[in-house]
Amino acid sequence: MQSLLCLLSRRLPRVPWYSRSMSGVSLQLSPDRCLFDEPLRLRVSGLSPGQDVSLQTALTDEGGEIFSSLGRYRAGSSGELDLTQSPALEGGSFTGIEPDGPLWALEPRTPLRRLVKKNVQSPIQLRFSLYQDHEPPGPLLASAAQERSFMGEGVTRVPVREGTVRGSLFLPPGPGPFPGVIEVQGTGGGLLEYKSSLLANKGFATLALAYYNYEDLPKQMKDFRLEYFEEAVNYMLQHPKVKGPGIGLLGHSKGGDLVLSMASFLNGITASAVVNGSVANVAAALHYKDITLHPIGYDLKKITYPEPGMGDIRDIIYNPLEEANRKSLIPVGRAKCKFLFLVAEDDRNWKSDFYAHTACQLLVEQGKEKPEIVYYAKAGHYIEPPYFPLCKASMHKLIGLPVVWGGEPKAHAVAQMDSWQKIQAFFHKHLNKQSMPNHKL
Repeated sequence: MQSLLCLLSRRLPRVPWYSRSMSGVSLQLSPDRCLFDEPLRLRVSGLSPGQDVSLQTALTDEGGEIFSSLGRYRAGSSGELDLTQSPALEGGSFTGIEPDGPLWALEPRTPLRRLVKKNVQSPIQLRFSLYQDHEPPGPLLASAAQERSFMGEGVTRVPVREGTVRGSLFLPPGPGPFPGVIEVQGTGGGLLEYKSSLLANKGFATLALAYYNYEDLPKQMKDFRLEYFEEAVNYMLQHPKVKGPGIGLLGHSKGGDLVLSMASFLNGITASAVVNGSVANVAAALHYKDITLHPIGYDLKKITYPEPGMGDIRDIIYNPLEEANRKSLIPVGRAKCKFLFLVAEDDRNWKSDFYAHTACQLLVEQGKEKPEIVYYAKAGHYIEPPYFPLCKASMHKLIGLPVVWGGEPKAHAVAQMDSWQKIQAFFHKHLNKQSMPNHKL
């Protein structure tokens, strides 16, 4: 399978990025321009009844890496394929009726690569190529391209250099004010904007907040001050385009424990969504006034190796409920906001299920409302917006070796689609009672 994808990817430079058909075969995409998180609608006409074809989908990321998938199909009696009705056959990247399979089944040509979009002001170009036969694939029959964008019509990006706060604010079209959300990423550092820009299309004024290794921010994960994040909250609360009286927080992985700390100590927060986060402070000391949360310890001897040179680190972090480790436990019971926890049951980064359950207990013990926890079977650590391909393994920035992240492609794709809708519904419910429409390109 991998060798076939490599064979096809070598043909990519000869496939143009505009629609093209040969021998009366036509490949139609609807639409040809859309937002990244919109479903795929693809049809083929002009084939012979029962004709075997291979559909290759590919994109090239900003670093030049090619991600591709392969679907094998057989035309119906009318000589047409409709991915909402035509099942993919065995031998490709996915099987069965999977209209979005060409997207979620994308895999990198080079191992240990994760699809990350850094420049959200330019779209991702997807290339669809239809070949005759299955294996080996025959001549190219038709091709088409689709632009998938992160900023819809009227969405604006505002660089933020306010006081010490560094990031980008994405505003929906219109006068506002809009429900406000701060989005905090994981341990990668820098500034990633793809989630925030997509949320702006859904009616949220969203701040993608950098917190280290960006411009004049700290270069390493060593010591953080919660006052920095408090300044970001106040920036949003005072912005004329942001609707009060409170804002929402969205955090994944390390961003999840930062969100829990913000919700536990800071005012002005109404709703917090945590995706595969930790209830213990991780990787760097966190200071707020005269309080310090120490980084939770870990034992590298507990790394297992499901494949040679590929680590599984799920069990290495100490239990924050044990007395020796409680200086790392985030006092979530202090929080006054609503919570949504999204948990991948096959998260191999750490025990997200245990952490969410512990946070829930801490809240209930303090008489707070029991938060919603949504569990996703067979999903991995990197739950992204819809149609980002599963990252099976990559280099861990802190551990310093390649690690597995967990998840199975189909189940993970379902988790991404469902969680993305639940995040939006959660924020609309608690930040803005009136649901706002999606903004199209």
